[in-house]
Amino acid sequence: MKVAELWRYPVKSMAGEMLADATLGLTGIAGDRLVHVEGAGGRVLTARTHPRLLGLRATLGSDGEPQINALRWDSPDVSEAVHRAAGKTARLVRNEPGDVFDVLPLSILTDGAIASLGVDRRRLRPNILIAGAEGLAERGWPGRQLRMGTAIIGVRKLRGRCVMTTYDPDTQAQNLDVLNRIVSDFGGRMALDCWVIAPGSIAIGDEVTLL
Repeated sequence: MKVAELWRYPVKSMAGEMLADATLGLTGIAGDRLVHVEGAGGRVLTARTHPRLLGLRATLGSDGEPQINALRWDSPDVSEAVHRAAGKTARLVRNEPGDVFDVLPLSILTDGAIASLGVDRRRLRPNILIAGAEGLAERGWPGRQLRMGTAIIGVRKLRGRCVMTTYDPDTQAQNLDVLNRIVSDFGGRMALDCWVIAPGSIAIGDEVTLL
């Protein structure tokens, strides 16, 4: 098995960026989810209720600060774009390290599993896509460890999926059949919730070993 894709999401619930290589720390991929969208009363806003956020693309600038549609995250133009996507009270807030992950800081998906589901893998927002896994092999990995590059990753459990999977990553058009099939055919779970046991570096093409 090999590392096929690496994804970083500098702003929670926005489209991310594909990487050639990445550094893994105890809070996941360096630069992942540095900023989140906050609404009235300090409530975290996500694409579950504001799917237009998925139409904003977040990357990491050369200065280490998130950019949204190529503009620095704290610029007035970005604020206006966030208002259009999530309402007038929405604003971007920097996170404390590791404090906005829904469960664990890494999501891993295999090519075999996404082929079985038959949708664009971006709907599941993985950090790491592994190629060369047969069918639904990933469903037997919870409790195991993965070595890739110089890092070792622990697999905790299959990830429960939500309404975010129903939104097309390019158009944000909704198709509820996607989540209905995940529920009916896969018990509502697809991809893996993982954490970093031994930090290190990983790159596209690195061998993945199931320990």
